Formats: sequence, structure tokens, C-alpha cells
Amino acid sequence: MNETDKQLVENYLNGDKIAFTEIVNRYLTLIYNFTYRLVGNEKVSEDLTQEVFLKAWKNIKKFDTDKSFKTWIFTIAKNTSIDFLRKRKDVPMSTFDNDEGENIIENNLKDEEPDAIEIFTSAQNKKQVENILKELSVVQKEVIVLKYVNEMSLSEIAEIMNIPIDTAKSHHRRALIRMKKALELIKT
Repeated sequence: MNETDKQLVENYLNGDKIAFTEIVNRYLTLIYNFTYRLVGNEKVSEDLTQEVFLKAWKNIKKFDTDKSFKTWIFTIAKNTSIDFLRKRKDVPMSTFDNDEGENIIENNLKDEEPDAIEIFTSAQNKKQVENILKELSVVQKEVIVLKYVNEMSLSEIAEIMNIPIDTAKSHHRRALIRMKKALELIKT
């Protein structure tokens, strides 16, 4: 039976222990892939994914079933990954990015909205895209992964990141611009 996330949560809260297993099965790969793209390490991603589901299990009674479970669990994954990255001393950040992930130089550049499909299809292989993702700020990487890997809308991304939708759009645009420039450098 294909139950909705809301039904699975409600079933779990009403004593159906199998329902949480179904939730884990539904989101395990998505959460692992998301954390992997943020931290870039398989073992760490496995640990973070486990931590995400442990936090979800501990806090599921606090989940508001009128909201999206998907955005709730991805918010936990984002926060868990960011906490890990903050503890690490070697997080690559642009010198010009502020606390909101905005780049004062890129803010002043005028560029047309890059075509996201072009960025992802023009790379000769997945490895190039992965390498380009590593060059983005953590905030930009989150937006790109949520949008194109997890196929979320910008409004869902804004909710997960707890930012206004216009800020999510701005991060998305800046990330695409940086990716497009990186691809142009690869081509030359």
C-alpha cells in the first residue's frame, strides 16, 4: 500500500512501528545523497544519514502533520550536515561570502539567468559536476542539490533553509552563475 508520509507518521504515532521503517526506506537514499553532496565523504554521509533518522525518530512527536514531512526531514538533514561542517576547520568558503551566503562581488555582476539544464547536460560527466559543486558555498550547494537532485521547488527549499523565497531564488541564481563560469573554464 502506498501511504502518504502523513499517513505513515500518524500510523507510527498510533503504535505501528513498521510505519517508521517505511519512512526510513522511502527517504534513506535521498537523505544519504543530499548529505553526501554537502560533505563529499561516503563514511561521513552514512553517519550523518543515520543521525538524521535518529533525530527524526526522537522528534517525530513534534512534527506538525499539517506540514510537509519531506521538508521537515530535509531540514533535519541540512542542519545536521551544517553542524558537521561547522565543526570541521577546513570548510571551503569564499572570502567574499557573508553569513547569508551572499557574495558581494557576484551581487554586483550583471548576468542573465543561466540555463540550469545547460549546466548539468553540458558537463561531460558526473565527476565534473561534482567537482564544480565542491567550489560552491555550502548555502549554494544546498540549493542546487535540493533543486536538481531532490527535485524540490524553490518554495520548499526556502522552507527547509528557513529563508525567504526571494533569498532562495537569489542563492539559486548565484550558484548557477558560478557553475556556468566553472564549466566555461573547463571547456577552455
